[in-house]
Order: sequence, then structure tokens, then C-alpha cells
Amino acid sequence: QVQFVESGGGSVQAGGSLRLSCEASGSTFSINAMGWHRQAPGKQRELVASISSGGSPNYADSVKGRFTISRDNAKNSVYLQMNRLKPEDTAVYFCNVPGRRADILGWGQGTQVTVSS
Repeated sequence: QVQFVESGGGSVQAGGSLRLSCEASGSTFSINAMGWHRQAPGKQRELVASISSGGSPNYADSVKGRFTISRDNAKNSVYLQMNRLKPEDTAVYFCNVPGRRADILGWGQGTQVTVSS
């Protein structure tokens, strides 16, 4: 079992910044790539950024150039620096592995990000 605890969300105006943090605990030896997912009201959860165990990032087109994902393997932690936030970034943000395995591992509570115009 793996547990994820997300933090760092909040309410900001458009153009602002937030930094999300996530700490994984439990059977973390089974985790390689990590990702940040988000779910907006009435929409499906989507993967917005991922990072390999070696630190190579990938981003959804909607956040490319504005979000930066990073990780600290020693702390079993992953971070998401979000700059130039837009109202459409409003969502609950979750950390987990990319892909279908995320549902097997289970989801944390997430952290709410609200961007006002």
C-alpha cells in the first residue's frame, strides 16, 4: 500500500503562483514515475505533469511552459510549481503514478487550487 498526502493548494488571482507538495509513504519502493493529476468540477481527472525516476519531465499542453514538476527521491516527495495560473487551472490536484496503476494504488485527498479572474 502507498499513501499520498498533497498540500500547498489555495486561492489565487489569475497570474499568480502556487507550489504543491506531495509526500508518499508506505510501499514506495514500487514507485518509479510520479505525476500530478487534476480534476475540475464536472470533468474527468487528467494527468498534467509526470516525472521519471531519473527526473525527466513531461507536461500536458495546457500547462507546458507554466508548470514545473520536480522530485526528491530521498524524501519520497514530488512537487509542482505552478506559475501564471489561469481560471481554467481551478481543480483538485492529486499526486499519484501516471496511468491506470494510479487507481490500483489509490488516491489521496488532493489539494484544492482555485484561480479567480
